[in-house]
Amino acid sequence: MALGLENALGIHPHALSLRMDRTQLLTSNLANVDTPGYQARDIDYATVLQQTARSLEQGGQGGPKAESLYRTPYQPSQDGNTVELSVEQTAFAENAMDFQTSLTFLNIKLRGLNQAIEGR
Repeated sequence: MALGLENALGIHPHALSLRMDRTQLLTSNLANVDTPGYQARDIDYATVLQQTARSLEQGGQGGPKAESLYRTPYQPSQDGNTVELSVEQTAFAENAMDFQTSLTFLNIKLRGLNQAIEGR
C-alpha cells in the first residue's frame, strides 16, 4: 500500500503556507502604519485551519484560500488608518513564533519519513 506524501505530512504544509500568507498581510499593515485611510487586515487563522483539516479528512486537497478580514481598531484615528503599531507588532511576533513551530513539526514529520525510508 503506497503512502502519499500529502497524507504523510498531514496539515503541517497547509499550516505553514497559511502562516506565510498571514506574515505578508501583517508586513503590509506594518509598512502602511502612517498611510492615511489604510485599513489593517488579518486572517482568521484558526477558522481557516479548521476548514482545511476538515477538507483533508474528507479526502480533499486542503481548505479554502485564506480570506483577509479587516481589523477593528482599539483607537480609531482621524485619518481613517486602522493600523495600530503595537497590535501589529505583537501579531507579527506571535505569527513568527507559530511559523517556527509549524516548521519544526514539518521537520519532525520529514525526519520520521526519512528514517522509515532508510529502515531505521
